[in-house]
Amino acid sequence: MIEINDCCEKIKNVAQLSPLNLAFVGDAVYSLLVRTRLVAACNQSSHEHNKQANAVVCAVSQSKNYYKLLPILSDNELSIIKRGRNANPSQKAKNASFAEYRNATGLEALFGYLYLNGEKSRLIELFNICWSVEDEK
Repeated sequence: MIEINDCCEKIKNVAQLSPLNLAFVGDAVYSLLVRTRLVAACNQSSHEHNKQANAVVCAVSQSKNYYKLLPILSDNELSIIKRGRNANPSQKAKNASFAEYRNATGLEALFGYLYLNGEKSRLIELFNICWSVEDEK
């Protein structure tokens, strides 16, 4: 069985990955963090959890979080989030503006980068900034 840490270690230079590949991983990481937080907050039906998760894991919400994080990012993190934002995705946003979708891609790229680079504490720190008190309701 292949361990996830073994896979991450095989990626020698995470910063050299395509920003869309970083966003591909970051989307799953962000979604998992949101879902974990929701389940930890209360025991309710999976249908309710899914509705709440979809409200948080969407381009509009992620774009707002993009702006929350900008002032506190390191130069390296800022470079990653901007590379993600400036990438040219092959898909279009369903329920968001083009700018919101691009910002969300930047946020996901940053989360993918931190995850693949093994920077778990920073990943959690930034996620906690994204997660606000209103999200717990």
